[in-house]
Amino acid sequence: MDKFTKITGIAAPMPLVNIDTDMIIPKQFLKTIARSGLGKNLFDEMRFTLDGAEIPDFVLNQPAYRKAEILIAGDNFGCGSSREHAPWALLDFGIRCVVSTSFADIFYNNCFKNGILPIVMPKDVVDELMADARKGANARISVDLDSQTITTSEGKQFSFDVDPFRKHCLMNGLDDIGLTLEKVTAIDTFEKRAASLRSWV
Repeated sequence: MDKFTKITGIAAPMPLVNIDTDMIIPKQFLKTIARSGLGKNLFDEMRFTLDGAEIPDFVLNQPAYRKAEILIAGDNFGCGSSREHAPWALLDFGIRCVVSTSFADIFYNNCFKNGILPIVMPKDVVDELMADARKGANARISVDLDSQTITTSEGKQFSFDVDPFRKHCLMNGLDDIGLTLEKVTAIDTFEKRAASLRSWV
C-alpha cells in the first residue's frame, strides 16, 4: 500500500448525498479480484451513456477534474453494500482523499485499508471546501495527514480528527498484511519455540 503523508491536488466537487457503492462501482464490474483496472469504471453509470460515450456534465469528465486526487462529497458517502471494490476503483482512478460530512462505516474502514484517507468535517467546512473545489484545476487543496490539516487554495486551514492507529498505518503504507509483516520476527520466534515444545505437531 502506498504511503499517505501529504497531497496537494485538484479537488472535484460532488455535492450529491447518499452516493452508494453501486454508484461508485456498479455490480457488473465486481467479477475481478484485482485491485487495478477499476478506475475506468468509477462512477460508470454517471460518467458514461449506455453506448459508452462520456457524459460531459459529469464532474470527472470535465477537463479541470480529470486528474482529481481529492473528492469533496455530499453526506453519507459510500453507503449501500460492503464492496471493497469501491475504494479500489477510487484509488485506481487516482483519488487519495474523500471529504464528507459522513461516511458509511464499512466503506470508511475499507478506505483506510486501501490507502485512501476519508475525512469527516462539519457541513459548513465541507460547503466551503466544495466552493473552493468549484474553482477548477487552478484551485489546489492540500491535505496534510501529519499535521491533520486541510488547506484551501486561498490558504485557509481546517483541522481534522483521525484515529492514531489508522494514521500510523496510512503514513507508513501498512495494510493488514503489512501490519502482520511488521511482527515477522516475533512470529518466527514463536513458531520456532512452539515447534520445539510440541515436536509431534
